[in-house]
Amino acid sequence: MGRLILIAQCMMVCIAMYGQDFVHPGMLHNAGDLEYMRSRVLAGEEPWKTAWDSLKVSELAQLDYQPTPYAVVANGPYNNPDVGGREFVQDGGAAYTMALQWFVSKDAAYAEKVIEIFNAWSATLDSVTNHNRQLKVGTAGIKYLNAAEIIKHTYNGWKESDRKAFEEMVLQVWYPVIEDWTPKNNGNWDAANIQTMMCMGIFLDRRDIFDKAYRFAIDGDTNGSIKNYFTDNGQCQESGRDQQHVQMGLAFLGCAAEIAWKQGLDLYGVFNNRLYRGFEYTAKYMSGEEVPFAEYLTWYGKYVYGKEISTGQRDKVFPVWERVYHHFHDRLGMEMPYTRRMIEKSRPEGLVNQSFMPWATLTSADFPPK
Repeated sequence: MGRLILIAQCMMVCIAMYGQDFVHPGMLHNAGDLEYMRSRVLAGEEPWKTAWDSLKVSELAQLDYQPTPYAVVANGPYNNPDVGGREFVQDGGAAYTMALQWFVSKDAAYAEKVIEIFNAWSATLDSVTNHNRQLKVGTAGIKYLNAAEIIKHTYNGWKESDRKAFEEMVLQVWYPVIEDWTPKNNGNWDAANIQTMMCMGIFLDRRDIFDKAYRFAIDGDTNGSIKNYFTDNGQCQESGRDQQHVQMGLAFLGCAAEIAWKQGLDLYGVFNNRLYRGFEYTAKYMSGEEVPFAEYLTWYGKYVYGKEISTGQRDKVFPVWERVYHHFHDRLGMEMPYTRRMIEKSRPEGLVNQSFMPWATLTSADFPPK
């Protein structure tokens, strides 16, 4: 019966998506989100003011920032070797940061800096290679593409030739790296790929690319799909590994859910709000309380990470929580007490680790802390 329900849901999704244009801008932020953020910053209201102040002092926010493009980005296991991988991801973060500054300040210098970063990489990058190539594209791509979506639809100065060069890099260099997935790797890999592939589809107006990622996010044969990354009680595939990697999986799937929401689709709610349970499970454990745990059996039948939950990075809070809390709590009125505890520890969510999308307090908070 459950499988029949899922098939019916997928058919309804396909019917809903068929023939419909994408919303633009429509990745992590639509036009209303951007205007709301800007109005709160200009009014000096909290928590946006503090979040904006945090962004403004970041090294990624300065107009003298210089991109460092590589022809070949080669990133190996545990970042060894790391030829251009750090720079590739960091420059994506800078582009996204500058795009937000452009929208709030309306200072064209920030939009032009975004385009400068795009042009540097579009003119230089030939390939992304080595063991971590999917992770590099999956974690960097979403940053560049959200910046590109903002610039394309809110700034008139992006030359068509430059935009076409950027599009060619996305489609011809990035997409081939992630199009075939990494189904037996830890789930954060394909979760990263899903978020970026969805963004590729939206930016390029390629429904086929977006749909591929969207369907895979629900129940694809990968540790990174919502069906497989979480058990019914919210335990994550990597809970026995360490809590930093768990938070990566949560962050990437949370971004994917928000991107889908902007396009009128509900990844947040699939499998009876399994994403909600995943966030609350991990937040409860990171709050110092105990949670049920069973050795994780992957979708392909292999047990991983032993019979105990990992204490690794249990006290290390990454910028993961604002976006999903905003959805379930602010939009739907659902309580997320443990996720709220994480927000109180991490606000304002900023640039803690380059793998994560920064500035979510600025872009996703709805109410100041009580």
